[in-house]
Formats: sequence, C-alpha cells, structure tokens
Amino acid sequence: MSHTLIPRVLWSPPGERLDDDCACPDSGLAAGSGRPVFDSDLPWQTTPALHRAPLPDDHSLAFNPPGPAGVVVLNEAARRVLDAYARPRLPAEVAPALPALRPPDVLDASRQLAALGLLQPSGLLQPAGRPEPQTLTAWLHVTNACNLRCTYCYLNKTNAAMDEATGRAAVEAVFRSARHHGFRAVKLKYAGGEATLNFPLVRALHAYARALAAAQGLALREVVLSNGVGLTPAMLEFLRAEGVRLMISLDGVGAAHDAQRIFANGRGSFMSVAHSLDRALAHGVRPHLSITVTARNAGALAEAVAFALDRELLFNLNFFRENDCAAADLRADEAALLAGMRQALAVIEARLPRASLLASLVDRASFAAPHDRACGAGHSYLVIDERGGVARCQMEIEKTVADVFAEDPLGLVRAVDAGFQNIAVNEKEGCRDCEWRYWCAGGCPLLTFKATGRNDVKSPNCHIYKALYPEVLRLEGLRLLRWHAAPIH
Repeated sequence: MSHTLIPRVLWSPPGERLDDDCACPDSGLAAGSGRPVFDSDLPWQTTPALHRAPLPDDHSLAFNPPGPAGVVVLNEAARRVLDAYARPRLPAEVAPALPALRPPDVLDASRQLAALGLLQPSGLLQPAGRPEPQTLTAWLHVTNACNLRCTYCYLNKTNAAMDEATGRAAVEAVFRSARHHGFRAVKLKYAGGEATLNFPLVRALHAYARALAAAQGLALREVVLSNGVGLTPAMLEFLRAEGVRLMISLDGVGAAHDAQRIFANGRGSFMSVAHSLDRALAHGVRPHLSITVTARNAGALAEAVAFALDRELLFNLNFFRENDCAAADLRADEAALLAGMRQALAVIEARLPRASLLASLVDRASFAAPHDRACGAGHSYLVIDERGGVARCQMEIEKTVADVFAEDPLGLVRAVDAGFQNIAVNEKEGCRDCEWRYWCAGGCPLLTFKATGRNDVKSPNCHIYKALYPEVLRLEGLRLLRWHAAPIH
C-alpha cells in the first residue's frame, strides 16, 4: 500500500508564552482538558468552526480554537478521515467509505483526531467554563532608575530604588495572596527601570522567594527583564546557576534599534546589547528577546527576526502602546505595521526554527493555550512599585490600590471597579462570535479602554490581528512539516 494512504497526523502541544514585559495570560479554558474518551460505539463529527488551510505536498492544517491542541497537520489520508465525519458517523461506518485506507488505520486516525479536539461526539457542546489560573504573577519594580531613555517608555524616571525590607515584604505579600487564593505557582518578574541597576536586591529576593516557595509547597519561576546594556559576567553566571530566566529588549539591528532605545546622552544602545547577548550565550544563558514594534522600526522587523534566528533565540513581537511619556511619532499606521510584520513572517518561513513561535508572534495574542482574558491584570497579577505600592498594571504603576502590608493585596486588586476592567472576551462586542476570541481574548484591556473609553468592545488592533492570525498558523504548520514533529499515538 502506498505510504500516502497511511494517515499521518503531526502536532506539537502549545507551549507556554515566552517571557515579556506584560502580564502573563490567564490559564487556558476548560476545553483544553477533560476531552471525551474516544468511544467507537458513539457517532462522531468534525468539531464546529475548525480553521483549515492547505499546506504544500497535499498536506493541510486544522486548528480548533478552544481545543486542547495547537496547529494540527494532516496528510491527504488523514484529511480524508477528518472529512468523512462531516456528518455524524460511527467510526465503523467511516472505514467502508474510505476503501483506499485500511480499517485499522482509519480507526487509529479517528482516535488521534478526537484526542486533538478535531472530532467530537455528535451533539456535544464544547465546554465554555474556565479553570482558575494556577500561577500568580508579580512584577517587582526593583528600581525606577534606568540607564536608557527609550522613546516608548511609560515611566517617569527617578533614582528611587526598592530596599531589601520592602522587597522582602513584597515577596511575602505575593506568597500570602497566592496561598489565600489557591494558586499552585508564583512567577516573579524582576523589572524596572532597569533591574540590573539593583541586582544585589534581585539576588536577595531570589533566595528569599526560593525559601518561601519550598516552605509553602509552591512552584517558583523567575525572570529578569533587562535592556541588556549592563549585564556583567557575574550576573549572567548567577542567572545560569540559579535557573532564573532573562528577557532582553531588542528592537532591531543597528539604526533600527538605536532609533528608539538610546542612552541619556542620545547614543544608541545596539552595540552594547549585541555584546551582552553574545556574552550571555557564552555563559550558557539563552535570553528571550522582546521586540517592540513602532512606526520607527516596523520596516526593519525582518532584520531583527533574522538576528534572533541566527542565534536560535526565541522572541516576542509586541505592538507599541501609547502612553503619556512616549514620543509622539511611534504609532505605526495599519498598512506599515502589516507590511513590516509580513516581512518578518517571510524571514521565519524561509528559516523555520525547530522551536515553535506560535505563542508570541502577534502582540498580546497568545496561542500557547486558549484563554478568555488577554492577560492576568486584575485577576492573577500584581505590580509592586519600589515603595511597596500595589497596582493592577505596570503601565499604571503610579495608580496604586493597595500596598504590600495588606493581608491580601490581590483581593484588593480584584475589587477595583473603576478604570479599565479585564473582562472575559465573551462579554465584548465584536469578540463574542469571533473564531479567534480564545487566542486574542480581545487584546490589551488597558489599550482598548484608553482608545474607546469602554471595556466591552474589541481591540483597536482587531483588524490587524485578524489579518495576521491565519498567516501565523500557516507558519506553524510549515514548521511542523519541516521538522517532522512526532505523530500522536
């Protein structure tokens, strides 16, 4: 029998979203777990609203937005099996309809497709419930000082820095709220300003957080968010030895980066960042890159992506968000933004990486897992400033609603009913019926509120997102084909 008549299903489970300078998305929807057990005595059918697209060499991709898997690649034989369930059928009825395929192969493929959420029992409604987030994420603003003056930064810089007493109280507050609300893990983002300017505190808080996590039975993840210009060998060795992640901002190569990430004297920072990246790799530290897309660098995104791929570094592409401190010429128009993004995606297509980038290519959208809020702000996220004040979002760090001495800072954050509200995507006009709603989740809630004065409407970037999502899914399908991801068994 020809190999092409043996169904083959390729997939790679969606991964965690990469580290970035924003609130991490809430955990996935309940649809991602508890899939019905494949029962060959029940009629099955294709899951409604599958996104499907052709791929080279008679392959195709299928994607179930609220399902448990990411992009699934089917060869021609597997596609025939999926299509055979266009109307409800018993698995035993499908094999006779596909005489070119062996019945055992049809049954195996049916079981695979069901496990990946592409088939469901006839009449089953996909669950709309969502579990509580499992990780409480906290932004620890260890200093308000910075050695750069980036054009899009939202902070009014000062020399104020967090002291160790405040830092320890902050870590205690995070763990206190984590226990109170039943979280299983804590994620700490050491940020600023420039976190490396107060690195002794980062070291001390890491040791304290690790001790608290061990004593309380909570998992701990940590990341240092840095501009990359002041990283020393000793810092890098600490990060490597202690398993603390590193995220570095890089907005382009040469002039494209230097157009928006500059020292106080106006000198560009690219060469300093590039040297730090090479030094990090030499020390066994593999940073994640955060690339902020503005009108100044949209046309040079392809070079930034190539730089990352050359070094096998994972990266996020984040759209500029307007703020009171930013330069006035940074918001890219839709055509320029789409053109720059497509040039970057073309570079990725020409040099498909082994690791998936699906979770981090289009701004705040996360294809890591289906979710109904774009971030954890107001729900599973704390921002703690250098004085111990607690805010809902780092872009509103000056609007504190509690402090680290409160018994439950997260409870106070959740109780805020003024200003932006991070509501579920199904409550937003223009979102509730969108096929992408559980991946986009309506975009940054603060951006939408600032642009529209409303919380219950879609993102101003909606049209851009919708234009790019199919292209990003196609890239993931091509990547799976390129690296021959193992079929599910």
